[in-house]
Amino acid sequence: MVELEKEVLPLPPRYRFRDLLLGDWQADERVQVEFYVNENTFKERLKLFFIKNQRSSLRVRLFNFSLKLLSCLLYIIRVLLDDPQEGRGGCWGCPRQNHSAHHLNKFDWTPIIWVNRPLPLWGLQVLVALISFLETMLLVYLGYKGNLWEQVLRVPFMLEMMNTAPFLITVFWPPLRNLFIPVFLNCWLAKHALENMINDLHRAIQRTHSAMFNQVLILVCTLVCLMFTCICGIQHLERAGNNLTLFDSLYFCIVTFSTVGFGDVTPKIWPSQLLVVIMICVALIVLPIQFEQLVFLWMERQKSGGNYSRYRAQTEKHVVLCVSSLKIDLLMDFLNEFYAHPRLQDYYVVILCPTEMDVAVRRVLQIPLWSQRVIFLQGSALKDQDLMRAKMDDAEACFILSNRFEGDRIAADHQTILRAWAVKDFAPNCPLYVQILKPENKFHIKFADHVVCEEEFKYAMLALNCVCPATSTLITLLIHTSRGQTAPMEPFKPRPSAWQPLSRDGPASPEQWQRMYSRCSANEVYHVRLEDSKFLGQYQGKSFTYASFHAHKRYGVCLIGVCREDKNNILLNPGPCHILASSDTCFYINISKEENSAFIFRQQEHLHQSRRAPPAYHGLTRLPVHSIIASMGTVAMDLPDSGSSPDSADGTTLGLPADPMGTEKRHSIAPVLEVVDAIPSPTFDLLSDQSEDEATHSDDDSAASSTSSFPPLSWSSSWVKGYPTNSPYIGSSPTLCHLVQEKIPFCCLRLDKSCHHYPYEDARAYHFQNKLIIVSAERAANGLYNFIVPLRAYYRPRKELNPIVLLLENTPETHFLEAICWFPLVYYMVGSIDNLDDLLRCGVTFAANMVVVDKESSMIADEDYMADAKTIVNVQTLFRLFPGLNIITELTHPANMRFMQFKAKDRYALALSKLEKKERENGSNLVFMFRLPFAAGKVFSVSMLDTLLYQSFVKDYMISITRLLLGLDSMPGSGFLCALKVTEDDLWIRSYGRLYQKLCSSTGDIPIGIYRTESHLFSAAEPQVSVSVEDYEDTREPRDALICRLGPRDSTGSDQAEQPLLRRKSMQWARRLSRKGGRRPSKTAAERISQQRLTLYRRSERQELSALVKTRMKHLGLSAAGYMDMMDHGNTLSYILLNPSPDTRLEINDVVYLIRPDPLTLVSASSPSRKASVSRSEDLKDSTHL
Repeated sequence: MVELEKEVLPLPPRYRFRDLLLGDWQADERVQVEFYVNENTFKERLKLFFIKNQRSSLRVRLFNFSLKLLSCLLYIIRVLLDDPQEGRGGCWGCPRQNHSAHHLNKFDWTPIIWVNRPLPLWGLQVLVALISFLETMLLVYLGYKGNLWEQVLRVPFMLEMMNTAPFLITVFWPPLRNLFIPVFLNCWLAKHALENMINDLHRAIQRTHSAMFNQVLILVCTLVCLMFTCICGIQHLERAGNNLTLFDSLYFCIVTFSTVGFGDVTPKIWPSQLLVVIMICVALIVLPIQFEQLVFLWMERQKSGGNYSRYRAQTEKHVVLCVSSLKIDLLMDFLNEFYAHPRLQDYYVVILCPTEMDVAVRRVLQIPLWSQRVIFLQGSALKDQDLMRAKMDDAEACFILSNRFEGDRIAADHQTILRAWAVKDFAPNCPLYVQILKPENKFHIKFADHVVCEEEFKYAMLALNCVCPATSTLITLLIHTSRGQTAPMEPFKPRPSAWQPLSRDGPASPEQWQRMYSRCSANEVYHVRLEDSKFLGQYQGKSFTYASFHAHKRYGVCLIGVCREDKNNILLNPGPCHILASSDTCFYINISKEENSAFIFRQQEHLHQSRRAPPAYHGLTRLPVHSIIASMGTVAMDLPDSGSSPDSADGTTLGLPADPMGTEKRHSIAPVLEVVDAIPSPTFDLLSDQSEDEATHSDDDSAASSTSSFPPLSWSSSWVKGYPTNSPYIGSSPTLCHLVQEKIPFCCLRLDKSCHHYPYEDARAYHFQNKLIIVSAERAANGLYNFIVPLRAYYRPRKELNPIVLLLENTPETHFLEAICWFPLVYYMVGSIDNLDDLLRCGVTFAANMVVVDKESSMIADEDYMADAKTIVNVQTLFRLFPGLNIITELTHPANMRFMQFKAKDRYALALSKLEKKERENGSNLVFMFRLPFAAGKVFSVSMLDTLLYQSFVKDYMISITRLLLGLDSMPGSGFLCALKVTEDDLWIRSYGRLYQKLCSSTGDIPIGIYRTESHLFSAAEPQVSVSVEDYEDTREPRDALICRLGPRDSTGSDQAEQPLLRRKSMQWARRLSRKGGRRPSKTAAERISQQRLTLYRRSERQELSALVKTRMKHLGLSAAGYMDMMDHGNTLSYILLNPSPDTRLEINDVVYLIRPDPLTLVSASSPSRKASVSRSEDLKDSTHL
């Protein structure tokens, strides 16, 4: 380095800064080099002006086009001024001759060769010809490249010489001034100049014109030139014949080329007849070629789509949908949900897809309902030309959806990320709505306005299904639009029931549970500013729980959240400490937004009459206030007079339903206070070191340690509440969870493999206190982390935490184990749902829930709906082996829900199938909502989440509210979703409205719905095993044969319990046969007995399956004591009542969905008086327990 620095010489003086300023460096001897000297020649400069430069070349071609049109116009003027009857003798200055004297059969060539051309007209034509000739010769000179004949033999050059050289000759030879020159052939030169001019025009403005436009232009120009040539040629040749005018010649050409041929005007001489033959032959050759190219381009354009016009983009509103492949289900879901909102009816949808439309999509887009509003463009979002075609910079929004059917889901996310980047780069002001598949790719598109990560929502929803049943159905009903383009309701028409807003889809259902389920499913989430609200405006300055309870009591509106004006965070149930301000934005659940509702204030005496005699209501007055809210359109509501205040004593409590016997003990419920004077105590202590849960666990652990030298819950004594230290991906929201202080070794996470810490190899050996939650997945995806977090959230009591077992087909990676090793009671096992031994080892016989996640490798199938085939068959096998197991399944296609727990001869399922078809015909958005597995929350399809992204275009808060409900986000002060089961001791509350009041006044919880399970005697299902004595008379089987039909006896408890029943039945049958003779049975009795035999056969099949499971458990060394609890407990159905009316009666085993306030906020607010709150909670323990 030193030697190199020594070799560097100082700068010469001429390069100093002072010399540069003084200009001394210019005195140095230098050689100036000029580049592109060949372009400085005269020829190159002319070529640059006439040919190379787009703008100057465009001007030259426009001038040339104008000259050709002018020459054609001068020819028409010459024809109009010429009279062949007064023609000259053949040259300029010759005497006139009358050519009409000639016989028609012998025409004279003189009128064809010579014409009458006035001197001024001749001068103009010579001038035009001279300019055209000079321009042509100049272009030939500039285009010369060594081959002169190549320039001379070109058709445009020969036409130019034919139309210009004769005029120049007449200047030097005057007798030839009346010589006929076919100037009308300049129309072909004008066509050639027009094509070149269009090309230069698009080059100059830097825009590419479509091939369709170019081909249409060529076709139109060709037709015009053919017609003009034929008209002028026939008119001139018939100067020696019929002496036709230009209009007669035009009429003849139109009639001839249209193949009509009236025959009233015909050419008389053979030259004109020959010209007609030649023109027809040329037309038959040229025009089909042009039409063929045009049709080909039109078909290609139909495949690729055209352009969304700039004028329409500036005058109309449109959104762009970018997808990698367009499926019919995806398209219909988007269109039905997008156009379900009334204010989006005038929007256009532009679909940008790189692949061609399939037949199904093309057929749908040809329907008039969609053909006028949906435009398909084949192109890529990565090309600016295609984004320009879609007018992305003028779009109201851009929806970018991932292809969930891609084999490599990570590659599909990468494509989505590139599309989002391309759109953001091209149109930075266009709002982006992006769907991503993998959570680890979410941070790449944080700039998007709204993002929905499929795996995040999917696993969180499946996790909450285990603790809050049917959460997936609840969320699906909330995010779907209740009504689309249906007929408006009649607001003043009385209804026969007290709570009958319009259903979500279709007419009333035949059964009671379907009617209730359909009515309540029409509820959605809306928002309104408090000072602008008719429902909630009167609760300004009052607590949130007070406003929520009274709004539900008076109007049927469930207030669930609020957002401060100075903050962007939405808070779900901020609790009684939150005082509503006029600038708050309130979020509520209702059948319709309040802008579509109106109130009718009745007189006070009518109100008193209605209170005195509730059953005697007439018309609208017999409906409660909350039941008149309509789904769409304006609704008339009966409200008390403004003199009655919600603060009155009558308005603070709900009356009990009438008890006809008068014997039931009535409990009192505390009123909901406007402003709380003390903070309600949280349901569990968050700050104490030794809580009740910990004490319970310590007792359980001591009991477990006394029975085994390897206590399975040795880490439970060191559980803490904190934030997970390791997250498997970037962008996960921090959530306070139950954690262990010390990292669990990876060997202890493996459930079926013993280690030096624990020698257990199956789930039963761990002696878990609670039932298991088993998750069957193909691999440990990063989204599975969101399944664990909601189940280990800090607000879930420790004694209620269920062990989680991950049944994975592939061994999880180290980074995933690093993330889950800090959570208590989380294990994994390598196995498959196809293997019965793996299911038994992971503890399926004493599991509370079995979650089956759809496999990514099976999402691709030759037939679209076959992607769920393996999952459905596996779940059906589980259902047959373990009928009492609660199985929660994820499917790819919602249409496959009908195969869950399939029974081939279930007539009730067939009736539901017919109802589904009727809903589809009525244009329902949720045709599968009446399917029993969906209504019970046993099945979920990830495609339902697409609606959440579409909804966010109108309701930009829906994604945030859904994430808060699912526990994906945890805002300070925001509540969480939980469930509460109604027991027999809680039936004294009796109604949902009183439960609402009870929760608001005691714990501050906000109920939003009911999950109801009721016994249902399926009228069309298979009958139970009960054989009538009279109906057995047709059976001639001996008793032993009937017992043999029931299968071999077993020593199990279930078989022993069935033997007395069968023995008693057989004795009754034997006595009946001994008393009566063999009478022929009726047809009805025979059918009933055949059904009973089929039921017996099925029972024997179940016994065979039970024996198989017990054999495998015995072979694995497992106890079969708990297997009998997995048997089916009867025919039941479950459904959700979303935001039911206050007078809805509670039933036993109802599960109430609650939004519970944040315990941390309550603890922080009540920390100065913590002891007083604890004592208050003990005093209210009896009244608040539900």
